[in-house]
This record gives sequence, structure tokens and C-alpha cells, in this order.
Amino acid sequence: MRWLRQIFEFYLNASIHVALAVLCLMFTTALLFNISLDSHLALFVFFGSVASYNFIKYGVEAEKYILVSGPYHRYIQFFSFVAIGLAAYHANYLSLKVWGVLGILAILVGLYALPVLPRVRNLRNLGVLKLLLIGFVWGGTTVILPYLAVEDRIPWDVHIEALQRLILVLVLMLPFEVRDLAFDDPGLKTIPQRFGVGTTRVIGVVATLIFFLLTYLKDTIAIPELLGKGILAVMLWGVLWRTRKDQSRYFASFWVEAVPVLWLAIVWGLYVLYP
Repeated sequence: MRWLRQIFEFYLNASIHVALAVLCLMFTTALLFNISLDSHLALFVFFGSVASYNFIKYGVEAEKYILVSGPYHRYIQFFSFVAIGLAAYHANYLSLKVWGVLGILAILVGLYALPVLPRVRNLRNLGVLKLLLIGFVWGGTTVILPYLAVEDRIPWDVHIEALQRLILVLVLMLPFEVRDLAFDDPGLKTIPQRFGVGTTRVIGVVATLIFFLLTYLKDTIAIPELLGKGILAVMLWGVLWRTRKDQSRYFASFWVEAVPVLWLAIVWGLYVLYP
């Protein structure tokens, strides 16, 4: 069964799993607001996420990304270039208003990955700011873009959902921050570095509670949404409770990133029960 293990490792290392998480959050948005998800936008975001995350993980310097060493990374590189090609194909079918939002998000991704400040390699080396940047990009990608693709304006409830999505991503990033404590430069001043693992869990618990309570600020609240976000909050608390420095190899890279996939399944099931 070694080949299955190799496929699974490639699935994680080539950023397919995280791209699937992004896609599932977009489908969740479509369910929550009873809109159709534009297929070209969904595929563009999926393949674009694969290419973007691989670019960030395996070298933000052009020559390092192009002149890779080792056959395994060449496979990932080839897969990334295929993903870029597929994303470019689906990009041709996106509207101008979607492109406007994509331009803003692309700038934020560039700020995250590329040097922009003196003595700072990129904004992902600025600790808490990195988390906010990631949360903003995920919120814009998985909430604003799907809605804007089919509607002309962004109502209050969509803004609340985008804020909730930002908080959700911040909480999901905490296990990664804790996992990387042994490797991160102390100068990054990440949340676990500033406050320790225990306090980081508490911050995550409070943030999850805020995430859930924000639901009540919406003008329209459906029973499936309320139940789904309640279940998600319990799941997040469970993730935070299991978060520690010596976590298992796949805890963050697979199980934590699988939370959006599980949440989509839960929300879909609840909308079947409460149509």
C-alpha cells in the first residue's frame, strides 16, 4: 500500500487539500445564501489556490521556483503549472466586477509572499498581521466573490458572513502556529510566541464564540445555518483542545484543513433536513 501513501503525501504537499478546503467554503456560502456557485469561478479559485499555495510554500523567488531540485518537487512544479493553465482558462469567463475583487485579493497575496518593507522579507514575517491578511483573503475569496458573481451588490448579511469567515480562518491557523513554534524565528512574534500555547487556546475559544454570536447580527437567520455554525463552533473547540506543540504529523495539515470540508457536509445535510 506504499503507493496509496505516496498519493496521499502528494495530495497534501501539492496543496490539493487546502484548495479543496477553499472550494468547500465557497459551496457553503452558496448554500447559506441560496445562490448558485459560478462553476468557472469555483474552478478558477481551486486551481489558482493550488498554484498560489505551492508558489508560497516552495519558493517565492522566481529562480528558486523554476529551477527546482529533485524529481518529487518537479512533479509538484509541473502540477502547479498545469493548475495555472487551467485557472487561466476559467479566468476568461469571469466578469469585470469579479476581476475587480480578484485584483485586490491578488495584491494582498503579493504583499503576503513578496518583500515590501525594509528589513522585512514579506508580511508573513509580521506575526499577527499575517493571520489577519490570510483571513481577509479567505473571507473575500470564499464569501464576497461567490456572491458578487451572481448578484450586483453586497448586503449586510454577506458582510457579516465575510467577517465570520475571517475569524474562522484565524482560529484554524492557530494549530499551525503552535506546530511551527519549534521552527519559527522568535522575531516573528506569533500568537503562541507572545502568549504561550495555553493562552493561544483561550484566544481561539473566545474567537470561536465571537464567530458564533455574530450570526445573530444577521437580518435573516435560517435554522440550518444556526445549527451548522453551532456544530462548527464545537468542532473548533475540539481542535483547539487537541492543539499542542508535539501534535501528530497530519493533525494540522490534514485534519484541521478538513474542517471546511466537514462543515460543508454538515450544512448540506441540515438544509436537506430543514428545507
